[in-house]
Amino acid sequence: MTTLHIDDASPLVLYTLRLADNALVLGHRISEWCGHAPMIEEDISLTNVALDLIGQARMLYAYAGEAEGKGHDEDAFPYLRDAEGFRNVLLVEQPNGDFAVTILRQFFYSAFMLPYWRALMASEDETLAAIAAKAEKEAAYHVRHSAEWVIRLGDGTEESRRRIEEALADLWMYTGELFEVDDTERALIERGIAVDPATVRGDWERTVDQVFAEAGLTRPDDGWMQTGGRGGRHTEHLGHMLSELQYLQRAYPGATW
Repeated sequence: MTTLHIDDASPLVLYTLRLADNALVLGHRISEWCGHAPMIEEDISLTNVALDLIGQARMLYAYAGEAEGKGHDEDAFPYLRDAEGFRNVLLVEQPNGDFAVTILRQFFYSAFMLPYWRALMASEDETLAAIAAKAEKEAAYHVRHSAEWVIRLGDGTEESRRRIEEALADLWMYTGELFEVDDTERALIERGIAVDPATVRGDWERTVDQVFAEAGLTRPDDGWMQTGGRGGRHTEHLGHMLSELQYLQRAYPGATW
């Protein structure tokens, strides 16, 4: 089976793939809750969040294929790359753990992406701006949904508070990567195509602080952060996830419905 490599991808293609990979990987993680959530309403809510994220990934993968010009469609990028070919941040590939881990992971990501999508709506790239306009509406719900649960867990029972505090201790070190910029993105930022994540950091921190205040949680001090996902260096968890996501295409190359 042919493996798709992106070593020679243009800055625009790589930037688009990073956004797409974030959405796909987190969408797949959230989809793992389908049929297993703590209540039927939450089962439906999480499934809808997963569908939103996978829908965003599809649009971005399709555009990456168009920008690349090598005939790769929206299926080629998720199914034909090995783990080191993915460019998602490490946060989104972390295992679901318990419900508190899932919710806090979603909250950190969504609280970042909401102002990010809003900023990307002003991109000089009309396609990215259009994708951002649709994704922004979905991200607004994702923030509201996850924030309400963070507050419930933090201000709930002794057990729920213990779990959300443990989730915070485990996940905080992955949040710093959300704000990284390399030479690939810096050139696009200067051209008005990409968003400088530093410009949305204040919004993210205010959202986190406001929700944590209601939940009775304390934001950890910024310190050493895990990094590497945006450069293709991942935790072992991504490979295991991809073995499931890519199984059919790996077992039956070129299979179609």
